[in-house]
Amino acid sequence: MKNITLSGIGARFGIALFLVLITWNPIDFNYIDWARTTWSEQPPVVFLLGIVLLIAWVVFLRATLRSLGPVGITLAVAFAGGIMWLLLDFGLVDLANGTAIAWILLVLLAAILAAGMSWSHLRRRWAGQADVDDLDDEG
Repeated sequence: MKNITLSGIGARFGIALFLVLITWNPIDFNYIDWARTTWSEQPPVVFLLGIVLLIAWVVFLRATLRSLGPVGITLAVAFAGGIMWLLLDFGLVDLANGTAIAWILLVLLAAILAAGMSWSHLRRRWAGQADVDDLDDEG
């Protein structure tokens, strides 16, 4: 298993952000809105792209669940909530601005997914502890 770099974490965040934003975002350039308008003309294309998105979500969610675990996910969501609260409390974001809130939440979700995809690598580097899956890769 190779060591993770800052660019590796950035790449994971970029891919997670792409996955989150291509699934749904406030500007209506996303799979969900596209699928609603295209289903009647091209159901096989909508279905196939939906399956591809579902596979990507399963990969990210499963890795995040396995890497962070329930406690880690709870802490990551609490941390993201704290960031949102701080932005609102400092007046950097207006609660009435639903579009800004949506963008921030989407970025925070991508950050949680990226953390899940990176955490095993980081823990191994920092603590010298490997996951059982890591040992299978080395054998």
